[in-house]
Amino acid sequence: MKIELQVTDHMLLRTFLAEQAISKKSLSAIKRNGALLVNGIRQTVRANVVPGDVVTVVLPDETPSASLVPSEGPLEILYEDDALCIVNKPAGVSTMPSQLHPHDSLVERVLAHFREQQTAGIPHIVTRLDRQTSGVVIFAKHQLIHHWMTGIIDKVYLCAVTGQLPARGRIDLPIRRKSESIIERITAPDGKPALTSYLTLLRSEHSVALVRLHTGRTHQIRVHFKAIGHPLLGDTLYGTDQSTGRQALHAFQVTFSHPVTARLITIQAPVPHDLRFVIPI
Repeated sequence: MKIELQVTDHMLLRTFLAEQAISKKSLSAIKRNGALLVNGIRQTVRANVVPGDVVTVVLPDETPSASLVPSEGPLEILYEDDALCIVNKPAGVSTMPSQLHPHDSLVERVLAHFREQQTAGIPHIVTRLDRQTSGVVIFAKHQLIHHWMTGIIDKVYLCAVTGQLPARGRIDLPIRRKSESIIERITAPDGKPALTSYLTLLRSEHSVALVRLHTGRTHQIRVHFKAIGHPLLGDTLYGTDQSTGRQALHAFQVTFSHPVTARLITIQAPVPHDLRFVIPI
């Protein structure tokens, strides 16, 4: 994989690369198994660069974990380029392997896709979803791209909850793991800060809300809506409703600045068929 970067000031190549958030670890790997070119000519980090120069970073090849088994399971790609692959995860598929579900994870399906397309790179999970949550998941095609994606990603979800929600609201309650469980989370004063905001779209026997995450705690939306007395439909871990086959939660949209081009990207995943009767959006 190659990344081209434009120089806008006089400096050492080493300084320029540091300003691009290329860590010392990544730079060592590039020098060892990749390459650095200025205007198409190999250079060392001690070279001087000037405005108008084009720096090409040839990223080293990566090897996927031996525990990942490429899976030919279905894969819906929402967006793909040389740096990223963004997919629509169905409910019932784990983002990554686990002890209970060791194979046919989403990352293994993406790995199979890369191999079929002879794509340079391996999938690095940027965003992840619970097994029974559907929607947008972002994969980077190289460790460096993954590192560059650690900035702000605006995440918007759709959910259906029990009862009648207010028109809008903010839930600012810390979250921690429940002491007697390795899975369940609770709101508690000694938890990590967690902030969720929502806009109610419709109210009938239940409420449908557009939800924005301002932090990324495990089960955050599910825990926060339980805490205000409106657990998600179908969420038997944090509520009792069984009207849907799984929690009525869908990662609807992500917006972010592209890690290479800086272009603003917005990707949406349509509401899946199994939730359309409770989220008719």
